[in-house]
Amino acid sequence: MMRMQTEGETPMEMNALLPQQPVACGGAARRLDVKKLAEVWKRDRAEAAPDADEEARFTAAAKTCEPLDEDMGIKLRRKALRRRVLIGLVTAAVVTALLCWEYLPGLLAWLADARAVRAFVSDHAFVSRLAMLGINIVQVLLAFLPGEPVELASGYAFGFWEGTALCLVASGLATSAIYWATRRWGWKLVGLFFDRSLLDRFSWLKSAKRLELIMLIVFLIPGTPKDFLTYFAGLTNMRFLPVVLIATFGRIPSIVTSTITASAVGSGNWPLVACTLVASAFLLAVGGLMYRRLRSRTR
Repeated sequence: MMRMQTEGETPMEMNALLPQQPVACGGAARRLDVKKLAEVWKRDRAEAAPDADEEARFTAAAKTCEPLDEDMGIKLRRKALRRRVLIGLVTAAVVTALLCWEYLPGLLAWLADARAVRAFVSDHAFVSRLAMLGINIVQVLLAFLPGEPVELASGYAFGFWEGTALCLVASGLATSAIYWATRRWGWKLVGLFFDRSLLDRFSWLKSAKRLELIMLIVFLIPGTPKDFLTYFAGLTNMRFLPVVLIATFGRIPSIVTSTITASAVGSGNWPLVACTLVASAFLLAVGGLMYRRLRSRTR
């Protein structure tokens, strides 16, 4: 009785298992031709090889296209989010201006009077501080919005010390929410606010030794994108508490220069304003050099 060849079994292996004697086939005694069987088997394998290679190439291409499609979808959502926020802000500004057009000159004159603004803040202590805290948190969460106008407003309305404290508290609360959200959704969340090129730009931090110390130094350097680094920290192996402390207290130089400038403007101390601006420009230039040297050493 003849035995069928199993998958992966060569003709020579099959031949070893076959009886070495004539096989009855159609009433005539014939010997099984193993050489022809081997040639047929090799030909079948050769024909199947291109199909397997083509399938492997297709699988590799599919795997390559999946991240590209995902990045494209994230990019489209990021553009849509920014467009909606921008449209919302412009619409709110236009509606407010139309509704208050009659009172707009008086409103601008009131805003120019720092004493009147601070008196209003003092009369509405809880609501005004809660509103400023909420505005600060939203700015950190929507990282593509600039933080300097909010910091300047805090210093102008509440003075240097209280304006700085409000910005730091808001930064700590927003960083906590960002950290856990980034841990949960990863790049799908970060990609809504930032392009992957920015992630590649700071990818050297992931492999840096003493990551927490390096991150603190980068935060202290003026001009670095601190809102992005807040999201970026959630993509690394950094622990929660160090991330919150670094993202909060690492903003002190930036916040202090903004709040002290706005507070000095409100007090009419123009020499202090000039000194602060010069110091900020100097720190920005030195910070850029420090960042380049730090990046080159940690690579």
